[in-house]
Amino acid sequence: MTDRARSWISVDDEDGRHVAAADIEVVAPSEVRASLHVESGHLPVGTRTRLVDAVLDTPEVSSCEHVQVALPLGETEILDRVRERCDTSDVRAAGASCLVEADLPGHPDVEPS
Repeated sequence: MTDRARSWISVDDEDGRHVAAADIEVVAPSEVRASLHVESGHLPVGTRTRLVDAVLDTPEVSSCEHVQVALPLGETEILDRVRERCDTSDVRAAGASCLVEADLPGHPDVEPS
């Protein structure tokens, strides 16, 4: 059993249908992990960007220096948005996922990209 803090974010479309979600886990005082998921099929424009923004703007994430993001392989809109908002240090494929190591701007040791 773990005592790490976890939170869940959901993005819904205009009809209230669940279209994207993220599971956030605080792994250290300055580090969080986020697993991002999107529904298959056609999604409203900007859904993936809204998901990334929602994750990075949560207090658990924005108060940290480093974030590890797991996203479905091939989700370039998500990856592009993470790169726009963070200083990515490593991006790699892991099976059907893409793993991103990134530093969040706004901390003394992190330069904006």
